[in-house]
Amino acid sequence: MKILHILNDGPTHLSDEITGVQAGLNEIRIIDLAKRDSSYEDIIDAVFLCDRVISW
Repeated sequence: MKILHILNDGPTHLSDEITGVQAGLNEIRIIDLAKRDSSYEDIIDAVFLCDRVISW
């Protein structure tokens, strides 16, 4: 399963733990909006390419 994590305020201890556990069985992609290095188009593409989207 492809899982996208969108981090609004950057990574936290909890988000790091959860993505680490999920990475063992799934394909994980993380977009950190605090870094502002992803374009709107890249974010929308990632949302539609992944099976599950989690926003923090």
